[in-house]
Amino acid sequence: QVQLVESGGGSVQAGGSLTLSCAASAHTFSKYYMVWFRQAPGKEREGVAGVDIDGVTTYADSVKGRFTISQDNAKNTLYLQMNSLKPEDTAMYYCAAAGTTARMYAQNYRDFRAALFPYWGPGTQVTVSS
Repeated sequence: QVQLVESGGGSVQAGGSLTLSCAASAHTFSKYYMVWFRQAPGKEREGVAGVDIDGVTTYADSVKGRFTISQDNAKNTLYLQMNSLKPEDTAMYYCAAAGTTARMYAQNYRDFRAALFPYWGPGTQVTVSS
């Protein structure tokens, strides 16, 4: 069973930075494709960044150049470094794990399909003030 727990959220002013962490159960990264999603009130959940076992990363246009996804296999931890934060980045952030089909859609079409992800953490809130 995959377990995921996010941390590192908080409140920051526009232009600031935050780093989110996602602690995963052992061997998760060797078996699953990992993605950070976010969901703002009244909006659909959207994928912002993904990484596969080989370290290949994929980003949504809205965060490209500002966010960096990475994983530490030894620590079983997924990270999301967020720089130049904007008020529109305010959301609950989730890490999620899925199999090959989800990775294919993300890497070939930059389509992070939330419905393909069976494993989710409880989320961590990020609030960016102007």
